[in-house]
Amino acid sequence: MKLISYKLNEIRSYGLVTGEGVIDLGRRLPHHSLLAALKADALEDIRSLAEASPDHRLADVTLLTPLPDAANLICIGRNYKGHVAETNLKLPDFPSTFIRLPSSIVAHEEALVRPRISSDFDYEGELAVVIGKGGRHIRAEDAFSHVAGYSIVMDGSIRDYQMGHCLVVGKNFFATGSFGPWLVTADEVGDPTELFLSTRLNGVEVQRTQTNDLIFDIPYLISYISSWMPLSPGDVISTGTPEGVGFTRKPPLWLKPGDSLEVEISRLGVLRNTVIAE
Repeated sequence: MKLISYKLNEIRSYGLVTGEGVIDLGRRLPHHSLLAALKADALEDIRSLAEASPDHRLADVTLLTPLPDAANLICIGRNYKGHVAETNLKLPDFPSTFIRLPSSIVAHEEALVRPRISSDFDYEGELAVVIGKGGRHIRAEDAFSHVAGYSIVMDGSIRDYQMGHCLVVGKNFFATGSFGPWLVTADEVGDPTELFLSTRLNGVEVQRTQTNDLIFDIPYLISYISSWMPLSPGDVISTGTPEGVGFTRKPPLWLKPGDSLEVEISRLGVLRNTVIAE
């Protein structure tokens, strides 16, 4: 199932995408948002509505991030072997972990904003895992039973601030990352190591990898993160970016106003954004 959060005529709801249509779940279920539905373990209730007649055309709604009210977006740095190699760093012993603020994230087709105080705006296409069942000290062998589904994150970075000030600042400039276009449930995705990720800048492919190149796989990440914080339904784990990022190129390849950026992951779709100046 493809699940979205959306806006239509200033009314917000969430829905199930079926072909070119959207089934409005907000008016059929007692849960006020997709996050609330995940917390209520309502995926089977949603599945039972899959044959309902669509309420809207997908083209007529404005997509929000899949979970606009999600509490936590947890990101993993340096988690692809190819990316570590291009940065001339050694393989990490533990995941490099940081948090992104909601104000730093925009939705599919919403504009990314290059800040006025830096032009070192870099792209990072990533596979995101959405937690469906919370827990603490989750065992790696049980981790997939806690996954509701998958989505796409563009973990944009302001590199001079990331490297010259601190990681948290460089990763949390306003509207420099994106998340979407929807959540695809785990049953539809299957094995997440069999996916292919591609990032395109103005139609030119700049990143491509299979998701089996992760240093720390998804079960390990869920187990590791849940060892130091309780994971809750709707928490998002962005699993890291592959090789091909802009700052390792000579000369560096920075995002600039007018650019079009697409991150595509097989079985998940395409997350698309343009870039504007602040």
